[in-house]
Amino acid sequence: MRKVKQLLAIVLLFTTAFTKAQDAVGYQTPPKEIADLLLAKPTPGVSVDSKAEWMILSERNSYPTVEELGQPEIKTAGLRLNPNNFSTSRNAYINNFYLKNIKSGKEFKLIGLPANLLAQHLSWNPSETKFAFTNTTGNRVDLYVVDIATQKVTKWNKEAVNNVLNTPYVWLDDNTILYKAASNFGKVFPKKPITPKGPTIQQSLGKVAPAATYQDLIKSPYDEAAFEFLATSQLIQNKNGVETKIGATNVLLSFQLSPDKKYLLTRTLRKPYSYLVTANEFASTVAITDLTGKVVKVLAELPSAEGRPSGYDNTQNVARAFDWRDDEPATITWAMPLDSGLIKKQVPHHDAVYALSSPFTGEPKELFKTVMRYQGTQWGDASIALVREISRTKQLNRVSRYNTSTNTLELLYERSANDAYNNPGVPVTTKNKFGRDVIAVIDNKLLMNNTVGSSPKGDMPFLAKFDLATKQNEIIWRCAEGKYESVVDVLNPTKLSLLVRKESQTEVPNYYLADLMLKIADRPITNFTNPYPALEGVSKQKVFYKRADGVDLTGDLYLPKGYNKDKDGPLPLLIWAYPREFNSAADAAQIRGSQYRFTTISWASPIFYVTQGYAVLDNAEMPIVATSADKKPNDDFVHQLQLNAEAAINKLSEMGVGDKNRVAVGGHSYGAFMTANLLAHTNLFKAGIARSGAYNRTLTPFGFQNEDRTYWQAPQLYYEMSPFSYADKIKTPILLIHGEMDDNTGTFPINSERLFAAIKGNGGTVRFVYLPYEAHSYRGKENLLHMLWEQNEWLNKYVKNAK
Repeated sequence: MRKVKQLLAIVLLFTTAFTKAQDAVGYQTPPKEIADLLLAKPTPGVSVDSKAEWMILSERNSYPTVEELGQPEIKTAGLRLNPNNFSTSRNAYINNFYLKNIKSGKEFKLIGLPANLLAQHLSWNPSETKFAFTNTTGNRVDLYVVDIATQKVTKWNKEAVNNVLNTPYVWLDDNTILYKAASNFGKVFPKKPITPKGPTIQQSLGKVAPAATYQDLIKSPYDEAAFEFLATSQLIQNKNGVETKIGATNVLLSFQLSPDKKYLLTRTLRKPYSYLVTANEFASTVAITDLTGKVVKVLAELPSAEGRPSGYDNTQNVARAFDWRDDEPATITWAMPLDSGLIKKQVPHHDAVYALSSPFTGEPKELFKTVMRYQGTQWGDASIALVREISRTKQLNRVSRYNTSTNTLELLYERSANDAYNNPGVPVTTKNKFGRDVIAVIDNKLLMNNTVGSSPKGDMPFLAKFDLATKQNEIIWRCAEGKYESVVDVLNPTKLSLLVRKESQTEVPNYYLADLMLKIADRPITNFTNPYPALEGVSKQKVFYKRADGVDLTGDLYLPKGYNKDKDGPLPLLIWAYPREFNSAADAAQIRGSQYRFTTISWASPIFYVTQGYAVLDNAEMPIVATSADKKPNDDFVHQLQLNAEAAINKLSEMGVGDKNRVAVGGHSYGAFMTANLLAHTNLFKAGIARSGAYNRTLTPFGFQNEDRTYWQAPQLYYEMSPFSYADKIKTPILLIHGEMDDNTGTFPINSERLFAAIKGNGGTVRFVYLPYEAHSYRGKENLLHMLWEQNEWLNKYVKNAK
């Protein structure tokens, strides 16, 4: 009897231990201050016509319910699709539109707006007298047009819109729209057989075919059938309600109108569909058709991207970057590699760009060659175009002037992609005779708009004139110190009339009309109010500090309302970050962000916890810098993570605001990867929060982030950078959170599953929260509230109230 009792006691002990491993709680909600911040209604989006007469205001609800996320979904070809309405799922929708006349200030409700609006793809017509949008319902997508003068909303299409692949419609003229219709609408969706016809088989016959770790790929013949059923479309021309079919039904990936609006550049997908890459990289036919759908010229029969060589600057040895020239009626351009697609091949030029003009019967003409990999062209008038080149491996950007008469390139500037201080901005555009956006050239100068304006004083956006002769950038307007202002749009490049967005730490972002030539006071056109009253009184400052090897760092420090360090002492501290790689310490040390911006808050933000008595260091710089010319940044990854973290903790401790014995670290995605590494290799923290990370780099063997070496080229690096390799060292409590339907390349949910099991198996303290229906970016209201509750409970238990 005694042995039986002992056995029962042992069974009870193990049963209790097992049940505690699963904490089956229902949805919880965080403190009211946090919940109110999350659910605050965002300020409306704004779209202003080029004459500054009318403004469209777009309102969004805060977050959908988990039930809405749980609607039917097909995962195939790298896409997530709703089989009931021929649309992508998990979209961010606009839930209301209204108009405002800028001159009078009067606002207008729209007449006939669909109930329960789920709008996307807002687009003005050419003369800006109307705008269109799509509206998604449970069983179809429709196209609506709003007449600005009458504010009336009209359903425009007859056939159901196909919203599966890229933009579903385009304006042909003020009263005509081309749109993709769902060819299989009303037909029975393919039924998945219980017993398949046979096994799914893939094979490789000796061809090199590295591939990124994409999610939601085709895995079976049924997935192929489902994709084709949903993606097949019929292009239709709708002129004032009269519809005409254009060409035959097919799986149309994209279509673009020529500037003279006589031709279409189409890309149509072909079988066999790949099981290794997404729909955008399937085998395809690139062709030019007329507006009846008749094929005028087949430009290329492209293979799938399965054979693309690994390495970020490598490309397939085929034509790419097909596009219309904006400055000519109907001229198509494209690029071809001159190095067989292999960037390490020693050649004077790596790409050549060609052109072919209507009627597309002649031979292609070579326009120019590029020293680095060709990235694209921005067209101006007959005398100028700007050509962009890039080297992702070397972190270099180059912009050259293309002389259209001599077919030569003249270098204008080259800079490190991470050198924010020397970014001259983006050329301002104007409409040409075809209604296309082209570079505005005034007195041989480009008008450059830099909406960030990084500087040693923080971000200070500016407008400048770039002299094409001297290659110098002269700033003509800049955001004043102590505020944050940026040029949203240059309404008239000649008269320098602007649409400006202004904000400060205490002033909500609002929009103004400004005129630099008349020098009159800026005129406000919106009056949005603060959606986050709980953050009033919270202090924000940019803090500056150095790590042990001399690299300068910054972070955004938030302190609770009414906090006094002399009276209240150092606070528990939450550090939130995302690492970045740099080839240059000088680039890594540049100041990013502005302390003068109004604090807005999203579901992913750590700022919620400043309302709970924490000091929060957001955007804590975590640079990983190449230590020499023959080294890559990740060769010293873990060591530099530790240097960054130690510097941040020491700085806030020296300031007297952060308790160095009560510090948590957290991040999302690559920030979660950082968090797990810091807990595996240091004892700096009381707790960690890691959301939707990748923790075993062998699961991304062909590269990750900016690391272009493969696992087989650098196996030791992959091992040492993987916190999973050191799960037995993770003894600091870590909260793992992951969306069960993560769709991001590399961050498969198995990462968190296996790390949890490894830490648990080695006796660590870990909690794993699996959020139903969530992708890489979380959206469900109940899930988000619960996530914030979990984080708050974790921080309180292991940081604020830590022994």
